[in-house]
Amino acid sequence: MGFITRFLLPREIDFNAALLSQARFCKSMVADLYKACVDNDIESLDSIITTAQRERTLKEQNMTQLLDVFITPYDKESIYRMITQLDWISLSVKHFQLEAQVYELHSLSEYEPILAVLLEMATALEMGISALPDKRLASIESSTRTVLDQYDHLIDLCAKATAQLIAQDDIRHIIRHKDMLLQLKDIAKHIHVAANTLEDMAIKVI
Repeated sequence: MGFITRFLLPREIDFNAALLSQARFCKSMVADLYKACVDNDIESLDSIITTAQRERTLKEQNMTQLLDVFITPYDKESIYRMITQLDWISLSVKHFQLEAQVYELHSLSEYEPILAVLLEMATALEMGISALPDKRLASIESSTRTVLDQYDHLIDLCAKATAQLIAQDDIRHIIRHKDMLLQLKDIAKHIHVAANTLEDMAIKVI
């Protein structure tokens, strides 16, 4: 049987584990954002660059395996969408770090409520993906619902923060922080889309 498995049967890749590893990198990056905010330590955002590089390496590895393998636990299109959306989350967090650096922000404290919601979304997505191997559909449904509900909450917080910005007189401050809020919304949007893909994958394993 070992000979047949090794040389005759199509190779199988554990894409559940591969996707979960990617999701953990994404959650870690969002957690670093939140920690930098709570600790009021902008310089600690530098760790995001290293984590983003590791996530990109894993993304490329996952994509290479997807192109090379015949048997997958879900259709290849769903796995492809999840790989790319997780990568987009990583990129968006990296872009937030870049803008914070270029704009020379000295504090992230005003983003604390938004980052707290963002971390809850990233954590829920990670938990949902971890439930895929055992087909724990109730857990997946709970995770995706949390992501969608918190996305609405985040958009509400961003709208209120933008309104407060516009009421100020410093145009430079308004433009700078409006861009930061847009980037936070972009991170949330990609978590939202990844949660939709997770829901699609769950439906297909029923």
